[in-house]
Amino acid sequence: MSKAKRFYFQILLWIIVWFILWISTGTLRGFIEENSIPFLCQIFLISIIIFYLAETFLFKKEYFLFAIICITTICICTFLSSYFFSPTPPIPPNHAPGMRMPLESPHRKPPSKFLINLLFLSFSSMLATSIEIFLFAQRKEEETIRRKSENLQTELKLLKSQINPHFLFNCLNNIYALSVINSDKTQQSISYLSNMLRYVLYECERPFVPLEKEITYVKNYIRLFSMKKSSPYPISLVFDIENPNVLIAPMIFIPFIENAIKHSNIEKLNGSYIKLEIKSSTEEVVFKIQNSIPTEEVSKDEVGGIGLENVKKRLAIVYPEKHLLHIQKNNGIFNVELNLRIDAEY
Repeated sequence: MSKAKRFYFQILLWIIVWFILWISTGTLRGFIEENSIPFLCQIFLISIIIFYLAETFLFKKEYFLFAIICITTICICTFLSSYFFSPTPPIPPNHAPGMRMPLESPHRKPPSKFLINLLFLSFSSMLATSIEIFLFAQRKEEETIRRKSENLQTELKLLKSQINPHFLFNCLNNIYALSVINSDKTQQSISYLSNMLRYVLYECERPFVPLEKEITYVKNYIRLFSMKKSSPYPISLVFDIENPNVLIAPMIFIPFIENAIKHSNIEKLNGSYIKLEIKSSTEEVVFKIQNSIPTEEVSKDEVGGIGLENVKKRLAIVYPEKHLLHIQKNNGIFNVELNLRIDAEY
């Protein structure tokens, strides 16, 4: 709401208040003569609070100066409207000049004009100030939420940009190894890679993708890896999908799969294995992966190393308080279980 709209809204509000007061008195001319100056003072006070004081002092946390200026202005306006511009009170009927006025009962003495004007002007100033504070706090909160959202989106894009080149590097390594071993399968591997890149470049730009597409990507990734050797790798896949269209964050499972392949030394085929299981319902997606840990230390390439930390950051951003991640390593087995709670808005 702009300053002008806020100003007109409060003026309209006080016109309604003064109209109700006039209805209760029933004397239009006398009411207008008596209260026109206080009303104009109200307009003046509201205008300087909205258009000058709030922006110059209040929002910059100069509360003392704001209070001093407001109090001083209220007192000056009250004094002027009560004594200098106040109309002469009418002479009571049947009362000749020089006659002595009957004394009023001390119990029925009305409040002074100064006190009434002071209360009205003080209340209208406090109301205008309260509205300005409320709207300013609301704007600051909206700005904070917007900045947090922009920061989260920036961080997510950064995390994705870290993931995608790493995948591409690994896939090209696999195709290169395959071309050396068996050139007949190179064409099929390029087809797998093409489908994977299409998914990464087009689907992963969306915040959420259907689970079915993520599983297809996982299958292509494992197929591409498995083509490096003629003999099959001991990789077990189990998919129990109730609703393939349930939406999840893209590329959320691959870092765990890549980590299992990298650290299980599965290429040696000496008792190593990988077990992968994905189950889903309309409310939850459960991802489990288990891999053997070789007794001998595995030599690892220096590229990468950001996968698990990366996915943990993404989970904290995309699924705050909506995921459970358990990573356990014991008895030569590495277990990962990820539970994602799926909301309707996804």
